[in-house]
Amino acid sequence: MPKMMVKNMSFKVGQTLTVTGKPKPDATNFALNIGPDEQDITLHINPRFNAHGDENTVVCNSCQGGSWGQEVREGGFPFKQGEEFQFTITFNPEEFLVTLSDGSTISFPNRMGAEKYAFISFDGEVRITSFEIK
Repeated sequence: MPKMMVKNMSFKVGQTLTVTGKPKPDATNFALNIGPDEQDITLHINPRFNAHGDENTVVCNSCQGGSWGQEVREGGFPFKQGEEFQFTITFNPEEFLVTLSDGSTISFPNRMGAEKYAFISFDGEVRITSFEIK
């Protein structure tokens, strides 16, 4: 069960989502999910300190109809346990461009092709202090 969920929001093409938070000091990983609803996730961002066989890696994916797609692993790893982070997600028709706090970027395709998503959730070992859509 996600720790924080927002339904009926409007994250549209052309907008940018800025997320600020702080992983727990002993966090293994956390995730942000964006999609049309709780079941289908068009963008899953999963910073992993030490989880699922990965260390200090950001894994992005999508899930449709209960099936996960091809993982994307690119960009840096500016996250530190117990320290505040901030990243942005710019939503274009073809892709999501994630800019991490170290300036590295992750380009993830908009696999579902929608121009607006209504659901966002955060889970794992993190405290989200703010998120803003502009």
